Amino acid sequence: MPLTVAFQMDPIQNVDIDADSSFRLAEAAQARGHRLFVYTPDQLTWAEGVMRARGQTLSVRREKGDHATLGPAEDLFLSDMDVIWLRQDPPFDMGYITTTHLLDRIADTTLVVNDPTWVRNYPEKLLVLQFPDLIPPTLISRDLEQLRAFKAEHGDVIVKPLYGNGGAGVFRLRAEDGNLASLHELFAGINNEPLIAQKFLPAVSKGDKRIILVDGEPVGAINRVPQKGETRSNMHVGGTAKKAELTDRDREICAAIGPLLREKGQVFVGIDVIGDYLTEINLTSPTGIQEMERFDGTDIAGRIWEAIEARIDARG
Repeated sequence: MPLTVAFQMDPIQNVDIDADSSFRLAEAAQARGHRLFVYTPDQLTWAEGVMRARGQTLSVRREKGDHATLGPAEDLFLSDMDVIWLRQDPPFDMGYITTTHLLDRIADTTLVVNDPTWVRNYPEKLLVLQFPDLIPPTLISRDLEQLRAFKAEHGDVIVKPLYGNGGAGVFRLRAEDGNLASLHELFAGINNEPLIAQKFLPAVSKGDKRIILVDGEPVGAINRVPQKGETRSNMHVGGTAKKAELTDRDREICAAIGPLLREKGQVFVGIDVIGDYLTEINLTSPTGIQEMERFDGTDIAGRIWEAIEARIDARG
């Protein structure tokens, strides 16, 4: 049965249609006969018990520069939607968190993907702490002395903002590097959040594997290889996507975290694995669908919609 679907996302006019996962999800939904709307998160409004957003109808096509047709602006009553996609990009700040609280208001009538309660409660660099046996040595602290002690113990470390994204603000500090205090001072001047430090994993030179899970089950992977001389492998900063296969260790990691993701309504999740270690569980706005589909020839977007449609059926 056709569904009414709204995407809460950054302006769709600006996306790269060859890479953007939200565009691919919209394209797959349209092919399945679903009716699409789109709005930006700043258009959310709660008034007298009613959640609405100033949005537009949406149709998409794979034509660069002309990939989206939008209807006139109108008030969308979000409880009338069958599905709302929470797809705006981080930062995971109070603006983002507030949208999750507002979308919680319609949980009884509308399926929000991913479930906003648990997107809010499970930031990607914190959710991994529930699986200490799967992650590299990790510290979360704002205390400079704790950070110094961690670096002294492990020598070569990565330091990054706890709520950063896209590889921004990621620094590698080797054993002889004396810049930890300066970095701490820099970050302390920006916000009052802790930092996350992890033991550097040399296996990152061979790639940072992104694995997509749909309703807790792994459906594909790509390997993001950093540029020569670069620590970060994010594609935002020049990392190159390569075909990847799931290893026994990858499947072990997915089996450990999959039931929790499924229970908490996290339908589309991207995890990051370096060597044998889980480093992040991305719930907010995962990417990688199009790259995996090109390598494997699989319809990952279709698998995601099958999972959503099954949840709609289960809700009655």
